[in-house]
Amino acid sequence: MLPPEHFLVAFIPLLVYVLVRDKQLPSLRFVAVVFLGTQFPDLIDKPLAHQFGVLPSGRVFMHSLPTAIPVLLIIALYGWQTNRIRLSSAFIFSHISHLLADNYRLLIQSNPRIPADLLWPLTQPIARPVTPYWAGTGGINVYLWTAFSIIVLSISTYAIITDVLKQSNTGKY
Repeated sequence: MLPPEHFLVAFIPLLVYVLVRDKQLPSLRFVAVVFLGTQFPDLIDKPLAHQFGVLPSGRVFMHSLPTAIPVLLIIALYGWQTNRIRLSSAFIFSHISHLLADNYRLLIQSNPRIPADLLWPLTQPIARPVTPYWAGTGGINVYLWTAFSIIVLSISTYAIITDVLKQSNTGKY
């Protein structure tokens, strides 16, 4: 799936939830968290696999339940500790929707099965070409995605660190 598709798969049900529950549009912060959650697996895995060659595929690590679940539990704990359960739940839902959207064909077929990528490193990942179909001429899209990933993850890390420092200075932890 493309990034906008991942975003819409998670955002539409969350938008309906917020509209029904709050009778108003979600905040910009909420939308940003949903966007980050829907892109997070690709922001991590694509550069590590296609730019740096650290992972065997662009659909393992944060696309995998054994590694994603501990990260999502930390996000849930952070949301609980900072009284941002709604935001952390939106991120977790968005991340899980990404995993389901990437694997829905295997999950809904007549003999459904759990894709090997979802269980990496406990299983071997699904074999894929070294150069992804979306890389473009000369692989320029890999470089662009890596730059985009670094920017989004840097801004997110800065926001989280700033928030943690602010919370610790006010004694809310």
